[in-house]
Amino acid sequence: MKALVEHIVKSLVDHADYVQVDEVNEGQTLNIRLTVHPDDMGKVIGKQGRTARAIRTVLYASSPNQRVRLDIVD
Repeated sequence: MKALVEHIVKSLVDHADYVQVDEVNEGQTLNIRLTVHPDDMGKVIGKQGRTARAIRTVLYASSPNQRVRLDIVD
């Protein structure tokens, strides 16, 4: 999952060096924390959160047997 999120986000942002993805398993939930450069925050979230919602949809579809939670951290 970590590689998938990194690949998607790095293709969207201008500062790919600042993309950091951390995974934490908490029971049946996989928490993914995404950190990007402050200038790229709008690109990752998108208008009205559409880009972030699309990334979450891809994550949910790629892991049907496990709950996935994506947090975008400033």
